Amino acid sequence: MVTVAPPGSLGIDEILANARSRLTRVGPAETAAAMARGAVLVDIRPAAQRAQFGEIPGAVIIERNVLEWRLDPRSDARLPFADSYALEVIVTCQEGYTSSLAAVALQDLGLARATDLVGGFAAWRDAGLPTIAGPA
Repeated sequence: MVTVAPPGSLGIDEILANARSRLTRVGPAETAAAMARGAVLVDIRPAAQRAQFGEIPGAVIIERNVLEWRLDPRSDARLPFADSYALEVIVTCQEGYTSSLAAVALQDLGLARATDLVGGFAAWRDAGLPTIAGPA
């Protein structure tokens, strides 16, 4: 068993902190307001989490494993609305960890307005904002 990290490697806590230092993260109320003005909320959670916990009405479902391909304006696999680097994208996961890493990946593609929802779906739900049952 290897217990010493390789030189130059970063732990996940460092990677997450580095990612979040690049983001202007938004809370549930700010996310709702952004959606009202046209921002795209992207839910990257797997189907099992959406089925268990529910979904946010109006969120676009793009599972994490295909996120970059669906939102890169250069990609042949992009979604029709993902045709501008000026697109305001807010990424959500269940609790706001994976979404930070995903939002930075979108920034690396050139989507400078990408960020994430602090606390994820759980924070949205706990703020009393609307949710719907996930797929069965």
